[in-house]
Amino acid sequence: MQQFDIAVIGAGPAGYVAAIRAAQLGFSVACIDDWKTPQGKASLGGTCLNVGCIPSKALLESSENYERVLHKFAAQGIKAKGVELDLVTMLARKDKIVGELTNGVAFLFRKNKITSLHGRGSFAGPPRDGAHQLEIKDGDNKQTIAAKHVVIATGSIPRPFPGVPFDQECILDNAGALSLSAVPKRLGVIGSGVIGLEMGSVWRRLGAQVAVLEAMDTFLPVVDEQISKEALKIFTKSQSLDIRLGVKINSIKREKNVVKVLFEEAGETREMECDKLVVAIGRLPNTSGLNLQGVGVKTDTRGFIEVDDACYTGVAGIYAVGDVVRGPMLAHKGMEEGVAVAERLAGQKPHVNLDTIPWVIYTAPEIAWVGQSEQTLKAAGRAIRTGFFPFSANGRAKGLGETGGMVKMIADAKTDQILGVHVIGPFASELIAEATLAIEFGASSEDIARIVHAHPSLSEAMHEAALAVDKRTLHI
Repeated sequence: MQQFDIAVIGAGPAGYVAAIRAAQLGFSVACIDDWKTPQGKASLGGTCLNVGCIPSKALLESSENYERVLHKFAAQGIKAKGVELDLVTMLARKDKIVGELTNGVAFLFRKNKITSLHGRGSFAGPPRDGAHQLEIKDGDNKQTIAAKHVVIATGSIPRPFPGVPFDQECILDNAGALSLSAVPKRLGVIGSGVIGLEMGSVWRRLGAQVAVLEAMDTFLPVVDEQISKEALKIFTKSQSLDIRLGVKINSIKREKNVVKVLFEEAGETREMECDKLVVAIGRLPNTSGLNLQGVGVKTDTRGFIEVDDACYTGVAGIYAVGDVVRGPMLAHKGMEEGVAVAERLAGQKPHVNLDTIPWVIYTAPEIAWVGQSEQTLKAAGRAIRTGFFPFSANGRAKGLGETGGMVKMIADAKTDQILGVHVIGPFASELIAEATLAIEFGASSEDIARIVHAHPSLSEAMHEAALAVDKRTLHI
C-alpha cells in the first residue's frame, strides 16, 4: 500500500493548489480526482477549468468580440461586411484553452512529484497506525492508499430544480450551457446569479432571445444596491435581456424539443416556452460518497463540512477547503484555503481573510466588489461616507468605447477606513485588485486619493471615487 504525508481528494482549484503547495514544502503528496472529459479521458482542474470559470470566460470573450464587430466597431471607422458566426470554431477555441490549462495542471503535478490517482476517493473506515485509509475506485479498479493528513477539496455540483433532472439536451446546467451545438432561438434561464447572467449574456450576443426568471424581488441582492440598479438598467435596456424578478416557478416540463415553464409573476400565472433552459439556482457541496460518517467528519444541514477558521474538521488529520466548506463558492477563495492548510501543516502561520474576498461577475460590463455594501452597512447602523465616479468621464473608457458604469467607494465616516468598493464597468475584474489590497491593509480613502494613478487609465476612476468620498473629484 502506498503511503503519503498528505492526500488531497479533488483536483479543482482548491485541491490542486493545496497539493502543489504541500509538495513545495517537502511533503509526499497524492491527489485523487475522478473527472473525465466527454471522451472518457482523465482531466485535472475540476469544474472550474473543465466546465466552469475558464470555458465560460472564453465564450464570453468570443461573444463580446462578435457583438463588437456587428454593432460597435463602425463607430470607430471599422466597417465589416459578411460577418458570420462560426460556432464550431468558437467552441473548439474554448476547448483548446481548457485542454491547455488542464494539461498544465498535470505538468505541474509531474514537476512537483505529486502522485495523481484517478478515481473516486473515499475514507475506508477509521485510521490505522496513525494514517487514514483511502479507497479509490475507477470503474472496476480499486486501490487503497494511506495518508497522515487528508484535505477534502471535492468542490460543488449544480443544484437541480426539484423534480427536474438535468438532461443536458434541453434542460441544462453550467456544463450543458457551455456546449450547445447551435444557438437556440429561445433560451430560458432560471436564476439571475453569476452563472445565469454570464451564460444568458453569451447566447444573447450570439443571437438567442433570452428570458431570465428570478425568484428574488431584488436584482443581485448581494451587490451594492446602487450598482445592481445600474446593472439591471444596462442589461435590460442596452442588452435586451428579459429579466423578470419576483417569479415563482410552478413547473418545468419538457415536451419533445421544447421546454415549458409555468410561473407566477405579479399575481398572474404565465407560461414561457423555450428551446433550451439553463437552470442556475445555485450549487451544492459535493460531499456524497466520501464516507465522512465513517471517520466522524460532520456536515451541517446544507451538506457543508463543518470546519474552524483553519479549515480543520475537528477529526485528527482531516481538513476541508473550497466549495465544501463555509464562505463564498469562489475558486480563488478555495485556492488560498488550500495554500493555508499546506503551510499550516508545515508549521507556518498563514491566514485567509474571508472579509476581503473579491467577487466578479464577467458580464459586459463586468461587475466586481470587495468588502461590504452600502445597504449592509446602513442596516448595521454604521456611519459611512460614499463616493462614486462614472466611467463616462474617464478618458481611457472613452477610448475603449466602454463608458457604462462606475466605481463606488465606501468609507467609515470617522476613521475614513475603506469598508467596501464596488465596480461596474470595463475590466472591473482587474480594477478590484487595488481595492482588495487597500481593504486588506486597512487603507483609507485618502490613501487611495493620494496615490498617483497613471493617465489615461481606467484606474483613475478608482482614484476619483476615493476623491469623491471627500467631495473633491477633479473630473466631474
